[in-house]
Amino acid sequence: MGEKLKIAVQKSGRLKEDSLKILKECGISIDNGKDQLKASAFNFPLEVLYLRNSDIPQYVEDGVADIAIIGENVVIEKQKELEILQKLGFSKCRLSMALPKDIEYNGLEYFNGKRIATSYPNSLQLFLDENNLNCDIHVISGSVEIAPNIGLADGICDLVSSGSTLFKNGLREVEAILKSEACLVANKNISGIKQAILDRLIFRLKSVLAAKNNKYILLNAPNEKINDIIEVLPGMKSPTIMPLAKEGWSSLHSVINENDFWGVIDQLKLNGAEGILIIPIEKMVL
Repeated sequence: MGEKLKIAVQKSGRLKEDSLKILKECGISIDNGKDQLKASAFNFPLEVLYLRNSDIPQYVEDGVADIAIIGENVVIEKQKELEILQKLGFSKCRLSMALPKDIEYNGLEYFNGKRIATSYPNSLQLFLDENNLNCDIHVISGSVEIAPNIGLADGICDLVSSGSTLFKNGLREVEAILKSEACLVANKNISGIKQAILDRLIFRLKSVLAAKNNKYILLNAPNEKINDIIEVLPGMKSPTIMPLAKEGWSSLHSVINENDFWGVIDQLKLNGAEGILIIPIEKMVL
């Protein structure tokens, strides 16, 4: 058997599910059994290690795993020598400062001399240092939101997704100190053979991510408006243009970025586009 690239993923939870999903979208099939802590892909030289989230950066730094899918917040907090190769667009959250709802907040100076409860002391300390703030950091491993209600702290620094947990505990977000999403990280000393496998994996990941961020668009337009529409919709290089049976009309095919979608659609309509169809893209090889 040839050499395999070892990837660490969270052993349970949403991050595990999303990590395996994107690997599957890359065409990698993993033979998972119940409660397995190690599994191999049978159509790609990849071995998956299911590990505790907080342990993964150390395993990658030590070379037990070559790469990992993990949240940026964990990479920053653990302060290990890892290389962030690719942001993956899921498990988005932010590390934020929060205070009781009835506290009047007028800016960062409020935190000087205050007690802050957190499970992310290193990330918090970096933020405090950058802003010349001095706080009393109370490190707790869970249920951070309860700290102000029991008198342990004046505020908290914790991960926030929707903010509903803060709301339920009588808190409000006042400062986002770090934005995070899942990312692919690597040991900085991967061997040549494994680097070649990793390059193949990154190529597939980028193709999948590009497809998620773009849509295929088809539309009909009068020929005299084609140049105006091309200015709005250049595509990957340029749109495909095909004549229609109806004289004086053509069909244009192109790709549109998800972030620009509605603004571009409005411009297309103003330029006489009709019969606009939007189709998801499964893979996009650039």
